[in-house]
Amino acid sequence: MTGHAAGPSGLLTDLYELRMVESYLRAGMTEPATFSLYIRPASQRPWFVALGVFRVLELLETFRYGPGEIDYLRSIGFREQTLDYLGSLAVDAEVWAVEDGTVVFGDEPIVEITAPLPCAQLLETAVINLVHYPTLIATKAARVANAADGRPVVDFGFRRAHGLETGVEAALAAYVGGGLSTSNVEAGRRYGLPVVGTMAHAFVQSHDSELEAFRAFARDHPGNVTLLVDTYDTLSGVRNAIRVAEEFPVAAIRLDSGDIAGLARGARALLDEAGLRDVRIFASGGLDEYDIAALVAGGAPVDAFGVGTDLVTSGDRPAVDIAYKLVSYAGRPVAKFSTDKASLPGAKQVFRGEDGDVLGLRDDELPGTPLLRRADASSRFDKDEARARAATGVAALPADMRSVTRSTDPPRPRLSERLAELARSVTSDRT
Repeated sequence: MTGHAAGPSGLLTDLYELRMVESYLRAGMTEPATFSLYIRPASQRPWFVALGVFRVLELLETFRYGPGEIDYLRSIGFREQTLDYLGSLAVDAEVWAVEDGTVVFGDEPIVEITAPLPCAQLLETAVINLVHYPTLIATKAARVANAADGRPVVDFGFRRAHGLETGVEAALAAYVGGGLSTSNVEAGRRYGLPVVGTMAHAFVQSHDSELEAFRAFARDHPGNVTLLVDTYDTLSGVRNAIRVAEEFPVAAIRLDSGDIAGLARGARALLDEAGLRDVRIFASGGLDEYDIAALVAGGAPVDAFGVGTDLVTSGDRPAVDIAYKLVSYAGRPVAKFSTDKASLPGAKQVFRGEDGDVLGLRDDELPGTPLLRRADASSRFDKDEARARAATGVAALPADMRSVTRSTDPPRPRLSERLAELARSVTSDRT
């Protein structure tokens, strides 16, 4: 499963990466380097649903510099030595990564890449990009699904996504994180996602009356009709939906504005009084996980939710502090000591056990299940396996950690004795 055009993609990087490569080459610094990609802890996101590893593996297969790319780099001043290196570049990297859909915590590696230093450096920008957004949206979707407490969630965000392709990728990430379906037709075609749709207010407005609009829609789309009831007066809209349900099958009504909790109760009472206890109430309209959690906690009779803008933009946390840091070069472990942005040396492994996660060195032998595995182009991505993995991981979290209102310090993995000692040693050597 790709979804991306093949071909040279080496310019999908930042200029400073290429400038560093030029200096590395002039100094003969081409020994193997290991870079670790992880997210720094944040109280708003105590955990993450990792996604995008399969995109990284695709990138490594296509990261090339063709004649056009070389000509452009020559035009902006790069030396022929650098251009010769780039023109013959074929990424040969060792990748260790968690499986897509794995729940991880801050500071835990999602991907670690080992390759000759110039090559590994060039990959930084694209690798961060390919993991950041899918992980951001899958995590948001998992939070929304968790707040919905078993009620279906639909991705409605395509129109508010930051670009057409972004909207398609958001639908896939939302599915992995816990959404059941999407309104995005191209995402449905490309990735085999279940697609759903109701109607817009324009459909109601274009008819002479709301009742006429409902009748026309129910007649034209038999089998699974959802009627949007808030174009004019919501409860009057519910009554019109009830009249149509006497003539055609109606599966649900949709509330898209106003006091959702109060309107849902009023709608439920009218539907039940009419004997339409099987007609569901679907809510949308600017919802996020906080709104949904409040509706569920308050007992609002809402059966399913549509979440759009806040989902595809991760409105409360539109970015996470994702990093791609050098942890080893030429067999020498290295680290960064900057305040609040320190990194840990050495290639790593995460061991997940009953007592929590331990972050250790790659060759540590510790209790628990190792989360990172060797990955390559033959590694298969399956959206349903990733989705199941995410659901299992979220369900295993302590209840307080799943709460959307949680505001305590984010959890961090414990360090193995060997990693802690290595960090102390590297710090001592460099200060």
